[in-house]
Amino acid sequence: MGRQEAYFDGVDSIDPTLGGTKSQSVFQIFVTEGFAEAEVASILTTLRTANKVLARPVFSWSCVSDTPGYVKSRGGMIVEAEPLADDVPAPHTMIVVGGDIDKNRAWPRKMRQMQRKMLPVVLLSEAATSYIRQANPSGKVTTHWREAVKLAETGFYPALSTRFCEKSNGVITAPGGGASTSELMIGLIAPFLTSEQIAELGNRLLLGTIRSSEAEQPTHIAYNAGLFDPQITQVLRMMENAITDPLQMPALAQEIGVSTRQLERTFKAALNETPARFYKRLRVKRARVMVEETLLPLIEIAVATGFGSINTLSKAIKDEYGVTPSKMRERKSVRLLRFEAA
Repeated sequence: MGRQEAYFDGVDSIDPTLGGTKSQSVFQIFVTEGFAEAEVASILTTLRTANKVLARPVFSWSCVSDTPGYVKSRGGMIVEAEPLADDVPAPHTMIVVGGDIDKNRAWPRKMRQMQRKMLPVVLLSEAATSYIRQANPSGKVTTHWREAVKLAETGFYPALSTRFCEKSNGVITAPGGGASTSELMIGLIAPFLTSEQIAELGNRLLLGTIRSSEAEQPTHIAYNAGLFDPQITQVLRMMENAITDPLQMPALAQEIGVSTRQLERTFKAALNETPARFYKRLRVKRARVMVEETLLPLIEIAVATGFGSINTLSKAIKDEYGVTPSKMRERKSVRLLRFEAA
């Protein structure tokens, strides 16, 4: 009933039907305490909506955990999870959602069982990061672009990409969260759906587009081009591409063919802020990410974000966030030490 190829061109062919489109597709969702509730909600909503589009329960699911019973997310969502047992038939597809999962050893064991049976495993966000860090597979892998920055700082991962989805050795990795999880789920169940049904499913989920796995993750504000007019989008891209050596306002204005005053008026109308102030906040935000999520020396961060000196960087960060980068780094050190001791 519909096309047989998986929607995601960049992922090897996935057939969750295990023998034909008449059989039911079963998804097993692995959760732990502190799981990412947005990912679970996106998975369940997509599957429920797909059943409505097809007017019959083609897809079924269950939550499982190595600590069965009522499992709570970091945000307060509670799901009832069944035991993750080794002696039961494998589900058609296993999805490991993100959360406080890095030290859990139950899902990697189940993942290996699934691989031996040539059944797909999907790892989202923190689960994908943990797998990449531990296994460093030779095939293509991906995770959230911010996690990729941290991975690149701590090791060499030549197969790491910033695409929405990758598959290697039966393991699908993806950044997870929000629309990207829904898009991934649509890709997984596409063999059950016609093109019209895929479009209807996307419409019911209020997805403006359904991106393929080959699409790059949006990493900066300017990638949301639909929010702004073309001139503002062009300026935002120029700012984000020139963080280390900030451009002067006249240069930005000249590039888009307007006066500096006109640029300021247009920017103020779109973002309620002057372009100079926005540009500085953009650099401060990038600096904060580097302070909190890397161990680079502060002077290198200052240079990389166009502040030039530790004193200038410190003042800018304290003005914006009320705390110095040194204090931010202290908090990061505490978290690292507690993590390493766990």
